[in-house]
Amino acid sequence: MTSYTSAISERLENFLGPQVVGQLLTEWTIKLVVALVILIVFYTLWRIVQGLMRATFRRKMDETSFSFLETIVKFALLTIGFITALDSAGIKTSALLTSLGIVGLTIGFAARDALSNLISGILIFVDRPFVLGDLVEIEGVYGRVERITLRSTRVVTSDGRMLAVPNTQVINKTVASYTNFPHLRIDVKVTVGVLEDLDHIRGLLLALVQDDPAYMTSPAPRVVVTELNDYNVAVELQAWLDDEKRHVEKRFELREKAFKTLNQAGVELPFETLKLQPLDVTLVGSKS
Repeated sequence: MTSYTSAISERLENFLGPQVVGQLLTEWTIKLVVALVILIVFYTLWRIVQGLMRATFRRKMDETSFSFLETIVKFALLTIGFITALDSAGIKTSALLTSLGIVGLTIGFAARDALSNLISGILIFVDRPFVLGDLVEIEGVYGRVERITLRSTRVVTSDGRMLAVPNTQVINKTVASYTNFPHLRIDVKVTVGVLEDLDHIRGLLLALVQDDPAYMTSPAPRVVVTELNDYNVAVELQAWLDDEKRHVEKRFELREKAFKTLNQAGVELPFETLKLQPLDVTLVGSKS
């Protein structure tokens, strides 16, 4: 029994003795320091490459293409650095990948959304439904495209919020771009009384944009009748903006000007009303 206990103590001493533990801690510390240094070196290398890319390619490429190239290079360099750091820390990436293959189905199921966003991000860069700086509307979300990553599209709304829209939603939904073409038409709708002179109203509304350099003369602005209702007539002022990025502020401004101008001119802007007409009812065969 004593010899058996001594054997156990000797084995524990070989595995957990102060010298052995101290040696293991020293080796692990050195490996972790080396791995950390490798990560710092690769991150520094990325910053240097990023500076060289901005000095070399930024003037030769549009902002969207440069952003895509920058993202790919960053992802590649940092991934290589991470794998190298794992190898230096004693973690064999080949064995790790083999282990991942065993549970690959589970991981793939959990990461399917991330992979789908990654592929969608690449398709956005290739298809170019919009570029950086465009004003877009995606599923009711309106704003300026700030950045396109491999996971999401960052949109800054008009009230200053940053929204990260998953790339799968961008690629699978209808995207309305307000700045994809050089000019944009804004429409201002008003309703007037059925007895109003439409030519007079047309002149009042066209005068609002004729002397404003923000609006184009070709195509020329126009006023059209869009609806003939029971108690009012719907007309619409249509004018093309020279700078499409100003469409929000100019639409607000033009709508207010139209209201003030028509009011000052005494044009009737009717409410939605119902008119009650009294009827004389005579009962046939009644005795008075």
